[in-house]
Amino acid sequence: TAAALRQSREAADTAKKQAAAITAPAMGDTPMLGEAPGIARVLSLVDKAAPTEANVLILGESGTGKELVARELHRRSRRAQGVLVSVDLGAIAENLFEAELFGHVKGAFTDARGDRIGRLQAADGGTLFLDEVGNLPLHLQPKLLTALEQRQVIPVGANKPVPIDVRVIAATNLPPERLADESLFRPDLLFRLNTVEIELPPRGD
Repeated sequence: TAAALRQSREAADTAKKQAAAITAPAMGDTPMLGEAPGIARVLSLVDKAAPTEANVLILGESGTGKELVARELHRRSRRAQGVLVSVDLGAIAENLFEAELFGHVKGAFTDARGDRIGRLQAADGGTLFLDEVGNLPLHLQPKLLTALEQRQVIPVGANKPVPIDVRVIAATNLPPERLADESLFRPDLLFRLNTVEIELPPRGD
């Protein structure tokens, strides 16, 4: 019993270290500030949405501070003591999508020398920030949608699902009319992500 308990604790410690290793570095705890009408509107929406469990979709041009808004939402949320795991979906190779997001078990593929938790599991109890979600290829979108709907992931090479408890904040620089194009983005995934929508003002406004 003692050996099993020690092994369980070691596995938990390893999982925490893995979560910390793939969690994006914080940009600091400096709160968002601004007096311009556009920023004031954004801050008002952040203030209302942050304490809830609602998923948030942040729209805006590149360089307008979408990640800063995501971190502010997390900082003001009830999950602030948990981790904020950031995933740049535009930077993940398609053949690594499932392993990166859902994790894998030892031997699942050639380079899988050990078990590794994915980004969704690493964010358990905290917030998952899906940056550049509009760049996710259409054929991979159902896999993300299924994980979010069922609140569980199946690591590559495993046969048992792992429950996850995450709040999702997504961001994209695609304009709303492009997101509404079903040949680019699934409407059911969009519905899942944009319970609350925050549109950032263009740079210079």
